[in-house]
Amino acid sequence: METLKLKRVAIDTYKENVAYLHRDCSVYRSEGFQALSKIEVFPHDDGHPVVAVLNVVDDESITSPGEIGLSEQVFEQLGIAEETEVCVRYASPPQSIKNVHKKIAGERLNDEQYLQITEDIVANRYSKIEIAAFLVACAESGMEREEVLSLTRAMVDTGERMDWGEKLVADKHCIGGIPGNRTTMLVVPIVAAHGLLMPKTSSRAITSPAGTADTMEVIANVELPMDKMRDIVKHQRACLAWGGTAKLAPVDDILISVERPLSMDSPGQMIASILSKKVAAGATHLIVDIPVGKTAKVRSSRDAMELRKLFEYVGDRMGLHLEVIITDGHEPIGRGVGPMLEARDVMQVLENDPQAPLDLREKSLQLAGRILEFDTDVRGGDGYRLARDILESGRALDKFHAIAQAQGLNQQPVQAGKLNRDIVAQTSGKVEAIDNFQIARIARLAGAPMTKGAGVDLFKKTGDTVKKGEPLYRIYAEYPSEFHFAKEAAANHSAYQIGK
Repeated sequence: METLKLKRVAIDTYKENVAYLHRDCSVYRSEGFQALSKIEVFPHDDGHPVVAVLNVVDDESITSPGEIGLSEQVFEQLGIAEETEVCVRYASPPQSIKNVHKKIAGERLNDEQYLQITEDIVANRYSKIEIAAFLVACAESGMEREEVLSLTRAMVDTGERMDWGEKLVADKHCIGGIPGNRTTMLVVPIVAAHGLLMPKTSSRAITSPAGTADTMEVIANVELPMDKMRDIVKHQRACLAWGGTAKLAPVDDILISVERPLSMDSPGQMIASILSKKVAAGATHLIVDIPVGKTAKVRSSRDAMELRKLFEYVGDRMGLHLEVIITDGHEPIGRGVGPMLEARDVMQVLENDPQAPLDLREKSLQLAGRILEFDTDVRGGDGYRLARDILESGRALDKFHAIAQAQGLNQQPVQAGKLNRDIVAQTSGKVEAIDNFQIARIARLAGAPMTKGAGVDLFKKTGDTVKKGEPLYRIYAEYPSEFHFAKEAAANHSAYQIGK
């Protein structure tokens, strides 16, 4: 079999294996490869192959006719040096793709079929197009509760699982849809200061302007290897880390990399994503926050109750003590929307700053109080008071600083985007409603969460009176194109409903 020299191509293809062949490559011509074909690359001594999606290039500075280029991710998986002679052949279709076709046809899948799909996805046998087909099939044809349980189990079983050796390991999760709802960064230090174990691993944003990991990264490192995470939790009783580097339910991060550009977050996928990560992270007790509002992810109390029942069904069978709290989601929480601005709000609350957003403080105390009541030494109803005392005494701030220091402080402070524009009221009156979805959309168009200093800073909340020409919020962006898109979206719909 003809061989090619291996070349490392410095391109981050974000959770997708990509290989590069020159159009004049003899192997490319003789094998009849086409762009986006899936190929196997392996050492000429027939070592372990890796699967990649083929891209065809015409620039020899990228890959010459006698070479095969591999993106950063696939090069690391192959694990051999540049210039090594390797062979290339067509990759066999993943065996589990037939299960995806069944789901597309509306059939119900079982434990084994979901496990086969997740195993092939983790092994990089699926292209992003095939993953998208799987996600859309699950969203459009729906998932019965047994299927959600099957997918959750499969996602846990295809990754590592942590065991903290304690009977009570606390965690919390908000299903999202409310801009600025950064309660986790306040709940964790309060709970840890009390002494409960709360190793918090969070995802990055999927459809929102910031996730907990995105916001915490403004202050400290969140990409922690497993051994360092364990050491931090041992000494601090908590961490605030990104779950991706810990290899906990790794298929979840691959699915999210496809869901994000599609702005997809279907109920079944969402519950499997959340609970698989919690179980893999070793949680035993979990609070789930479901905000309900006209422009939230969940629009009605009826939908919230259905989601609650599904969470409880899957959580119970995964061995979790799970409580669902349905909260008010009629407007953004806090003032900042975007990683840096949300981190500012969190620090104001921790520092007991008089300017701290009261809604963020209050909701965080309510959630922390419920978690503290998992402790058998805390009487029911005393959790809120205990959480408030921990915050007001400064113990939560001290614990947060200790966690951030242990994870590694960010040595390059994030600044607000250098481009900014105030969006003003077009009429005088009272703010009757704020569109969560539109505020989040404007913040994302401005560059959040990828640009940490981008986002929206709210000056007015529901119930406030405003005068014509008075600023409602300020848009921050770093790049002119994103600034233009955000301004245009705000001009078309400010997100504020003002009544007389």
